[in-house]
Amino acid sequence: MEILKVENLTKTYGKGENKINAVDNISFSVSKGEFVAIVGASGSGKSTLLHLIGGVDRPNSGKVYIDGKDIYSLNNDNLAIFRRRQIGLIYQFYNLIPILNVEENITLPCDLDGTKADKTRLNDLLQTLGLQNRKTHLPNELSGGQQQRVSIGRAMINNPAILLADEPTGNLDSKASEEIISLLKLSNKKFNQTVIIITHDLEIAKEAERVITIEDGKIIKDEKN
Repeated sequence: MEILKVENLTKTYGKGENKINAVDNISFSVSKGEFVAIVGASGSGKSTLLHLIGGVDRPNSGKVYIDGKDIYSLNNDNLAIFRRRQIGLIYQFYNLIPILNVEENITLPCDLDGTKADKTRLNDLLQTLGLQNRKTHLPNELSGGQQQRVSIGRAMINNPAILLADEPTGNLDSKASEEIISLLKLSNKKFNQTVIIITHDLEIAKEAERVITIEDGKIIKDEKN
């Protein structure tokens, strides 16, 4: 089942001779439950592509369908709601709310949506992420790896159609990085969670089922591991 479809996606910056094609007419699709790595050098356009897929930025042209929904047919308010419910975003920097504890940070998307968190899912996530004994701790009482686990839980609490991770290990040491990638793989298998990870680290990319390589805003390779 196709969960993501990208059609002729283009994003440009600047004009005339200063024009840069950050994403240049990219098309691909991802099936539900896939674990995909998008790799490329700095400036290749991979993070711009992720932001377009995630509805954080709008393209100059092209379409993004998530679970059959043309996300750019939505106005900004409805796109924000769709993003909160259907797209889980994980960044290099954890972006946790310092005055909220672990459980409150994870359930924040539910609070913003005016809904109650599914307690069974919350407890399952806390256990999977190894945070059950940390759920009342504030972010400044956690290690970097633990904070990133919280951000993964926050991204997954609403059972999104896709989980998008932008260099999620870029701020962590090697041991914590391995733990985070292992947790993303576990989430992929345990919850059948579709995961797309942006990374420049080819060792991390090897952990994915499929690797898409971006160069100068174009896909130059798309292969199974």
